[in-house]
Amino acid sequence: MAEGVKMKAKHITLVILSLLFCFGMFAQTAGQAAAPEAAAKAAGAEHVTIFSVFVNSGVWAYPILLVFVIGIIYAVARWKQLYMNEKIDAGGFYLKLRNYIKNDQLDEATKIAESYKGTTMGFIFWSGLMIFKDAKKSGKTGKDLRSSVQNAMEEAVLQTVHKLDGGLFWFDTLAQIATYLGLLGTIWGLLQAFAALAGLTGAAANAALTTGIKLAIGTTALGLISAVPLTAIKGWLYTRATNLISDIDEYTVKLMNSINNTIKE
Repeated sequence: MAEGVKMKAKHITLVILSLLFCFGMFAQTAGQAAAPEAAAKAAGAEHVTIFSVFVNSGVWAYPILLVFVIGIIYAVARWKQLYMNEKIDAGGFYLKLRNYIKNDQLDEATKIAESYKGTTMGFIFWSGLMIFKDAKKSGKTGKDLRSSVQNAMEEAVLQTVHKLDGGLFWFDTLAQIATYLGLLGTIWGLLQAFAALAGLTGAAANAALTTGIKLAIGTTALGLISAVPLTAIKGWLYTRATNLISDIDEYTVKLMNSINNTIKE
């Protein structure tokens, strides 16, 4: 429990520091941009925003936005799975079961494990305890009983653990697609700009050249703006999945040892 509180405090501290850092950078950027922006407005120049970049990126902005939205929706789904559905105090859960197993109260231990069956660790422990209880009632002892419990828990691990970190590669894929779409839009914008120089003259050529350059630079920016958060989200969720798998490996072995200590030859 204390370890969980420390981890929550650590996460909260990191979030607060990140928000303060972002606020400081925003304030500094706003202060630095205030004077040039005023001068730009006075001169009739366009102020660059994410919305203006999106508009100037033409049709290429929409597939990039679609990729980013898909990534965010998938991130919400995986966050719910890894943080909400897998919310469990692994150490406390194991200790509670160990005490019941030590006192040969298998029915109580199985009921507790069943109440956590919605989590990966709870399902694995419940599977092992159910087999342990049934095999023990059937008269199995010693090596046969240990083998039955171990096989049940290994089967449960194979059924569930891969779902924790499986599919996280999609964030890398989506980030790469967003980047490639941005680069493709860049090439398209440059081709459009060079075509304008070849076929137009005077003010029309300058206008078409400006449009092409805006498209080229804007799509690159949008691709990176989409790819960076998706990559960061993947790292965040992968860390959570790795920690869950480590806890499962550790406490599954501990539970097996606790069960084996109660088995008589």
